This record gives sequence, structure tokens and C-alpha cells, in this order.
Amino acid sequence: MATRLVQIAMNARDDSALGGFWAEVLGWGVSSEGPGVTNIEPVGLGYPDATALFLDVLRVPEPKTVKNRVHIDLASTSAPHQAELVARLKGLGAKPADVGQGDVPWTVLADPEGNEFCVLEPREIYRDTGPMAAVVVDCADPRAMARFWGEAMDWTVHEVTDDRAALRSAQGVGPYLEFLRSPDAKTVKNRIHLDLRPYAGDDHEAEVARLRTLGAVDVDLGQGDAPWTVLADPEGNEFCVLTPR
Repeated sequence: MATRLVQIAMNARDDSALGGFWAEVLGWGVSSEGPGVTNIEPVGLGYPDATALFLDVLRVPEPKTVKNRVHIDLASTSAPHQAELVARLKGLGAKPADVGQGDVPWTVLADPEGNEFCVLEPREIYRDTGPMAAVVVDCADPRAMARFWGEAMDWTVHEVTDDRAALRSAQGVGPYLEFLRSPDAKTVKNRIHLDLRPYAGDDHEAEVARLRTLGAVDVDLGQGDAPWTVLADPEGNEFCVLTPR
């Protein structure tokens, strides 16, 4: 059995407004599966598809209070493109953000609800990822995260060091999932989390049980009798296991 990363979920006080912002950022379409949920998806691409990580923006009552441990990196194709992208995003409502990055070639911004994200300088590794270069997770131990997530999903581990780990879909397409060493401890529920989905025909409960044997633990976020299962990885990062498709 195996599962794969299909989308990311982002909490928001106003899912419609924040969803509209990210749709403009990525150049994707907007839909809604119900009240309080705004879905951002590439136009003309069937779901799920390894070439993109879809984005669900979910309404929550609580505001953002600390720096996010999960953020999005955006790709650029040239220095002028990076500058143009930063300027366009500021025009949409993004603000410069200081997370202690110092003098770096990428630009750190925050969306209208304060979620940090990066506009990267051109990098060869991200030339074919689409607008979203990577989803980046702060962690204490990138090697341990690579072990867990490398077994949790059928994604391929591309790099593992003491400071960084990177995975990508088994098809070698779409954004990367990266884990970066950080001294900061997790203190609150992540406002951005990963959603996994088993393949069509697989057993959802069996897959959840397998993830528990790898070190995942159950988490109660008030989801009630939902068709998905909420777990946390060995460093406490919440993620959802959706029904097979």
C-alpha cells in the first residue's frame, strides 16, 4: 500500500478573500465544495494530479499568532521575473516579512492574513515545478522527517542532510516537499497542513494503521465524525489522510 501528497490546507479567518489572493498568486481557478471552504486548483487539471499540489483554504475562528512552521516557496525563471512577481504580489496585498532571513537572494512576504511565503530566485531544480516550487516544513531533525515521510508516501527522497531533506512525487513532477532544520519549537496547531490520499481501491483504515506503525499519532482537532483521519507526524505536524481516490 502507499499514499501520496495531493494538496495542502490553509486556515483562514476569511477563506474567500484569502483563497482569491492565492488563486491570483498561482494563476489558478477558484471553486468551493461548501461553506467555509475555498478550493484553489489549476484550470483544466484533473484532481488529483502529481503535477500540482491543490490548495484548500479553510475558515477557522482563531487568528494567526506565531510564525508558521509550514510555508510555500514560489518559483521564478529569471531575476526580472522574480522582481516582477514580487511587485505583482505586493500589488495584490502581500507585505514584506522579516523571519530573520538576513541578506538572502529570495524575498520573504506575507499574505493578507500574515502567512509567510518566499519568492525564490531562479534555481535549476525548480525549473519544471510550476508556480509552486516547494512546500517547506520547519523541523528539528530533517533526517528523521525524511525517514518518516519517505515511508509514509510513495514520494522519492531526493536529498537528506543534517539541515535539509527534500522529497518529490514518484513521477518526478510537481513541487517538492522540503524539511528545513529550525531551532524553533512547535507551540500551536499548524495553520497550513498536508493532506494525503491513498490510491483508488486501497483500504483507508489499513493505510491509517500503517502510518501509525511508522510513528504517526491520532490528533483531535474537533473534526468529529469526518470521513478523513487526522494524524500528526513524529514532530507533531498535523496532517489528514483523506479517503482513497
